[in-house]
Amino acid sequence: MNIFFGTDGWRALLDKEINTTSVAVVAQAFAEYVLQEGGESPSVAVGYDSRRCSGEFAAVFARVLAGNGIEVLLSDRIVPTPVLSFTVTDRHCFAGVMVTASHNPPRYNGIKFKAAYGGPFSLDQTKAVEALLYRTEPVLSPESPKTVNLLPAYVAHVESRIDFAAIRKAGVRPLVDSMGGAGGTLLQEILEKNGCPADTVYGSPSEDFSGRLPEPIASNLSPLGEALASAPGVYSIGLATDGDADRLGVCLETGPFLSAQTTILLLVDYLKRVRRLPGAIVHTSSVTGLLRKHFLSPETPVYDVQVGFKYITDIMVRETVCFGGEESGGFGYAIHLPERDGIFSGLLFLEMLSESGFSTLSAYVEEREKVLGKPHYARTDVVCDRPDRTALLPRLHAAALSSVAGFPVVSEQTFLSSRGIVNGIKYILEGDCRWLLIRASETESIVRYYAEGQDDAEVQRLLSAGPALLSSEQGIPSETVALRPLP
Repeated sequence: MNIFFGTDGWRALLDKEINTTSVAVVAQAFAEYVLQEGGESPSVAVGYDSRRCSGEFAAVFARVLAGNGIEVLLSDRIVPTPVLSFTVTDRHCFAGVMVTASHNPPRYNGIKFKAAYGGPFSLDQTKAVEALLYRTEPVLSPESPKTVNLLPAYVAHVESRIDFAAIRKAGVRPLVDSMGGAGGTLLQEILEKNGCPADTVYGSPSEDFSGRLPEPIASNLSPLGEALASAPGVYSIGLATDGDADRLGVCLETGPFLSAQTTILLLVDYLKRVRRLPGAIVHTSSVTGLLRKHFLSPETPVYDVQVGFKYITDIMVRETVCFGGEESGGFGYAIHLPERDGIFSGLLFLEMLSESGFSTLSAYVEEREKVLGKPHYARTDVVCDRPDRTALLPRLHAAALSSVAGFPVVSEQTFLSSRGIVNGIKYILEGDCRWLLIRASETESIVRYYAEGQDDAEVQRLLSAGPALLSSEQGIPSETVALRPLP
């Protein structure tokens, strides 16, 4: 079976593609990489989420590592990905392995690789492991390594970075939705340990995430929204973490979802204006231009990078970076890890609200939007059935467009796939915070369109122009492009 790694490790269909046999193959390649690059006596931390077979796959991976003479720290329980990432840095491991498919549907599982700095493997590291697949037969230790509780050190670290006294004093109360994922009741436990009230829904880890897709976006958070709306005056905010708890979604206390764009804008505003933290801001190309408008300065560079958190991490490990964020809800911090962490982000959001003087998130958002403005942004995913889907964007780039949807093109950014092919184009358009981003998936028959404009109508105008660019601008009859919106 062919195994291909994406930008954040490997994700595959359970049983058909990912099973104990294929996991052992990946583990052997990873072990060989560790032995080549890890120096003397390298160690590796291994964790796993709540998905079917995750614990079994983690044990197999650990046995292969041990069989190759590598010291292993195997989690004794389901843990969030950021807990595993922190363990790598705290225990001075050469690398970490997390068995998870993150926010993918329950029929998937996967493996994420973490580097010594606690963030995702670089592209070069991932390629090096991929090149070692099937070189040798897996060597398994006859027994599984001893297990370790990874949570206490992580919790102690988080407690040293968050102002729980401010949260206690303000009396803000969150309702947490762990979506049946690895986050469990960890957020509530940390808060209650520090004298701060909290409640959790869907806090029992579940193989099928209690029947939902474990991605903390508006379409999946109706249970949290309904619970908030049915308890007026009880909660100050709603917080949701994804399947492996490295991403955060936020809801107003009345139930509606707070867009990730606004969430990012508020976090950066708090870190810079209130905490006064030094360093750059790094965001993926699908994030609002209001960050650049409000925070760019000689002391605060703002970097716009390719979609995928590893591209944020690449800068965070090289430079002083206050905050790194992506539109999908993944946020990293210089005061914590160069890695996404939904647990830490939720606690920081509570600290922010507590320090604001407002008792509810809706009141705080209303006040800050008067200063920062409101992002006008949307995204749509479109099925593209053309067999040459990955060739469409390189040809569009070659067309060198001068305008999009009637707006002059000021500049064009291109992004490359892991194989060096243009798989993303961002058109920066004349005007304030106006752009269109087009990305072609390498693994699915999907083209994704992202846009920001001056109002919602303008955003829809830009999104509507996207599919036409892949057809008319290249002389391809539109009916042959086979584009249709995803249900």
